[in-house]
Amino acid sequence: MKIKKKRNALRQSLAVFRYSGRAIGLVWNTSRFLTIILATLTLAAGLLPAAIAYLGKLIVDAVVLASQSDGGSFVNISRPLLYVGLEAIAVALLAGCQRGLSICQSLLRVLLGQKVNVLILEKALTLDLRQFEDSEFYDKLTNARREASVRPLSLVTRTFGLVQSGLSLITYGALLVNFSVWAVIVLILAAMPAFIAETKFAGQAFRLFSWRAPETRQQHYIENLLAREDFATEVKLYQLGEMLLSRYHNIFNQLYGEDRNLTLRRGLWGYLLSLVSTAAFYIAYAWIVVETVLGRISLGDMTMYLIVFRQGQSTFSSALTSIGGMYEDNLYLSNLYDFLEEEVPQPWGQATIGINPQDGIRFENVSFTYPGSSRPALRNISLHLKPGEKLAIVGENGSGKTTLIKLLTRLYTPDSGRIFLDGLDLQEWDVDVLRRRIGVIFQNFVRYQFTVGENIGIGDVEHIEDQIRWQNAAQKGMAQPFIEQLPEDFRTQLGRWFKGGQELSGGQWQKIALARAFMRNRADILVLDEPTSAMDAQAEFDIFNHFRSLTQEQMVFLISHRFSTVRMADKIAVIENGEVVEQGTHEELLKNQGRYAKLFLLQAAGYK
Repeated sequence: MKIKKKRNALRQSLAVFRYSGRAIGLVWNTSRFLTIILATLTLAAGLLPAAIAYLGKLIVDAVVLASQSDGGSFVNISRPLLYVGLEAIAVALLAGCQRGLSICQSLLRVLLGQKVNVLILEKALTLDLRQFEDSEFYDKLTNARREASVRPLSLVTRTFGLVQSGLSLITYGALLVNFSVWAVIVLILAAMPAFIAETKFAGQAFRLFSWRAPETRQQHYIENLLAREDFATEVKLYQLGEMLLSRYHNIFNQLYGEDRNLTLRRGLWGYLLSLVSTAAFYIAYAWIVVETVLGRISLGDMTMYLIVFRQGQSTFSSALTSIGGMYEDNLYLSNLYDFLEEEVPQPWGQATIGINPQDGIRFENVSFTYPGSSRPALRNISLHLKPGEKLAIVGENGSGKTTLIKLLTRLYTPDSGRIFLDGLDLQEWDVDVLRRRIGVIFQNFVRYQFTVGENIGIGDVEHIEDQIRWQNAAQKGMAQPFIEQLPEDFRTQLGRWFKGGQELSGGQWQKIALARAFMRNRADILVLDEPTSAMDAQAEFDIFNHFRSLTQEQMVFLISHRFSTVRMADKIAVIENGEVVEQGTHEELLKNQGRYAKLFLLQAAGYK
């Protein structure tokens, strides 16, 4: 049983190095030239220190020999000077190698940081919406992004450093073994305690890093609340500054307390165990001095052995530190690769055309529950919208209206039931073809810190720079009049993040978003989720009169709380607690005197 446990422990210890090869491959793919230079300089830097130590021995022995010879002839002086010159060249080469390594590492750090960030962003583009709405997944994303850009290079640098140290140790060992095998054994054993302690504390640091991802995200969120212009108004008016700053301090103090305790323990044990290495060095020092005094080794040998033992001890300690660092880097890289290898369901549909274009959109007994929730967001929804028809969806906040749209746009997949487009199950469609057929404006649409034209052009990214399309979409979205009043027309920078940016009113931003939905000329499905909530009633009425005339051939899903707009639709569906409780025209639903009629009369009374 004990043997099995030991094997498992060994297997787990070795498993943490499983990313070393992948990290080297990542650096190799980032820049093969720099990687080759880095490897070459590492080899040279590993061999030169022993050569320098040996040349030091030759210098001392040559000087002793010359001083014992008769006279100070040029021949006697030339040999020590030759060795001095060779050592100077070797030292210069070592310094050049070290400087070259530093330059390569600096360049690779920048390139590799960019490559890893791109890998993370490319992976993010493949993820489902459910993963972005999962707090545990956000912790995984946070852990992947923190230090992910520096850890692969750190791992490769330490791997090469280990090779360098290994080469140096082989040459040091070859020199030391002539003195005593026991000196080599003492050299190895003296460095072990500090290595074991460092490895243990590296594991604790990683676990601490991983556990507190939620607190780190909360701290970053509070920073955004305090520092961004779109939050500044409420923060000031509600006098939230002191409260938020207090929370920020509390989180920092908690994180700092954990860091401080770990740092102090790590530093104390590191110091105490380093004394073992110091004691071992001075025992060896005394041993070498005694051997020299007794005439068993020369003065040059003594000088070389002292240098070799001191540098060997430092190099062996460095090698063990590299192994400990590799262990730590692998732990951090496990976060990165756990994120990059996150399973993403691959859409299997490939259809680009339906089997019955006259059928339009059909929901059949569709139900859906959000991950982590016990209450269904939608239950047995059945709807049918023919080509050219307009469907208004009415219901209280949280009733499931926006969820319906997320299912239609394949941001989520129904738990049960089916959605059809042109007689074909939505899952059978090629997702890119499907989404090109849909123009969407969500209630919480993004206000991009781009130019006006780019904000509109985003609606069809293939034509994002098409100025004629900008203008046509702006006219359809009734944004053209105020755009013409802006300093640089469609080239005006929006938002306050960048120089010269102009901020728009809520209603103007919604007109920009409406124009964005019209950018897709080929879109035969329009989805408008509270598209005019920031506009006054008259502006909304004018827009939808205009909008109806523009979308006679398109299917439209309209979500709105204003019945003056809703009544323009061909059909109205009332959703309550995730279920369709009523369907029909405005007149039919009033006649039924159900939920719709009650809501309509309540709103109408407010205008009397």
